[in-house]
Amino acid sequence: MKKLLAILGMITCMVGLCACGQEEAADPNEASMLQFGEATLENIDEIVNENAVEQYASDEVIYAGLLGWKDALKDIGTFEGTAGGSAHTTDEEMVISVEVLGSSHNATVEFVVDAATGAFTGITTNVKYSTGEIMLKAGMNTLIGMGTVFVVLILISLIISCFSLISKMESKKKTEASAPAANAQPAPAAVQPAVQEELSDDTELVAVIAAAIAAYEGSGSTDGFVVRSIRKSNKSKWQNA
Repeated sequence: MKKLLAILGMITCMVGLCACGQEEAADPNEASMLQFGEATLENIDEIVNENAVEQYASDEVIYAGLLGWKDALKDIGTFEGTAGGSAHTTDEEMVISVEVLGSSHNATVEFVVDAATGAFTGITTNVKYSTGEIMLKAGMNTLIGMGTVFVVLILISLIISCFSLISKMESKKKTEASAPAANAQPAPAAVQPAVQEELSDDTELVAVIAAAIAAYEGSGSTDGFVVRSIRKSNKSKWQNA
């Protein structure tokens, strides 16, 4: 923390010098600001290498700048120094851009300082990639995006096809459930036993029927047969005709 506090003190002094010299030239202390930016970058790299980033979590801007530099080191590789840069001031802020040399990639670190308070308002690290690397990343992002879209479409089509299978299974179950009822044979009707009427109480009816049968057969008497029972016919008159 003491390192960055010292840096902030240097910023305040530089802001005051720049404010006094703005009447003579636009950027009278550009070299001094670049030296300040390079010194600040070296301190940031030292803090990251010492794993002391969390000590600056209370300051959002500085903490974000430290995390950005830590992430950028994955592509930069080893920090090998600086190669100049640029600096300019306005009425509202002071902007310092430091060119970084790395073992794998170069980068640009930009410091933005409020001209009134001398506090950091932004610390960003931009890694410089080659044209081929940029095209490769763009192609990979495109493939990943298109691949994700196609995978989602395939999943949606599979889900829709499952709906049709479910409906087919339901209709099959309904068919199987209705098949036994259709194939079931109707129970045979119970055979009604022939009702025999007792003739003991209806001797006159027996005599009439016996005489009719004898007349039909051309016999003059009823001695050749005996009427034992009388049974009602279920056939209609038209069927008997």
